[in-house]
Amino acid sequence: MSTHTTGSFTFADWRETVLAETEGGPKLASATVVNRFTGGVEAERTSCAYTIAYTTGDPRSTGSFTGHELVTGTVDGRKGSFVLAERGTFDEEWTTRCVFEVVPGSGTGELAGLRGTGGFTAVHGEPSVAYTFDYDLD
Repeated sequence: MSTHTTGSFTFADWRETVLAETEGGPKLASATVVNRFTGGVEAERTSCAYTIAYTTGDPRSTGSFTGHELVTGTVDGRKGSFVLAERGTFDEEWTTRCVFEVVPGSGTGELAGLRGTGGFTAVHGEPSVAYTFDYDLD
């Protein structure tokens, strides 16, 4: 039976680089991000890398992204690290929807054997983002 936990995270750093773009059209970018998690998942600094596809050149573009995030800290008090595979979309209202899954075999320490899925919805400019995470441990 899965355990359900919740919490929030904040962006500590966001660095984005344009990889390719067309005038007024699609654009590809990469971003490195540092987050801080509190709640069921506690992590002072994560490391995250995204590939982003913007569908237009407008400042309020829509698009999608994929990425991976290395989380080192605790899950409901158990210490270790694991990697999340993330994918999501964003719209012209700057709302981001993301789902994530623990990369199989990536759990270490007391989190060895961790499996789980979760997600979040973020609105640009809000200082904190709520997440949900449902997980199992071997």
